[in-house]
Amino acid sequence: MKKFFLFALVVLFSCNERPVPKPDKLLDEETMLNILYDTALLQAAEAYMPNKLTENKIRIKNYIYLKYNIDSTTYYQNQRYYAADIKNYHKMFQKVSERIDQSKVEIDTLLAQENRKNSEKNQERKREFNNKSLTKKQDNLSSQ
Repeated sequence: MKKFFLFALVVLFSCNERPVPKPDKLLDEETMLNILYDTALLQAAEAYMPNKLTENKIRIKNYIYLKYNIDSTTYYQNQRYYAADIKNYHKMFQKVSERIDQSKVEIDTLLAQENRKNSEKNQERKREFNNKSLTKKQDNLSSQ
């Protein structure tokens, strides 16, 4: 009977909606989304160019603390609090993923525009060079 009571007690407490206590300084969900987004970008940068962040003396956690004016306790309490609600946390990560995809599309568009401009400039330079070369050849032929 004691085992059943203990099991029932465990099940009762495990079904609690928020087993993690509310942080002393609760960050709103939008701020937490921004923190997750910035962290994802910085971790990707660190994976892609491992020395760049180190060379520029950027530490991911310290950057987040400074940018959002929080300390490590506030960060970890909020991280645990939001992660305790798996469904909502999953939705938050989906939003972060969509935001990253949107940023990628915007950056790709800007890069394509920049490449087109550079291509047009290079073609114009080639035409100018060819015109100058042609003019010099004509001048050389006419002077002979």
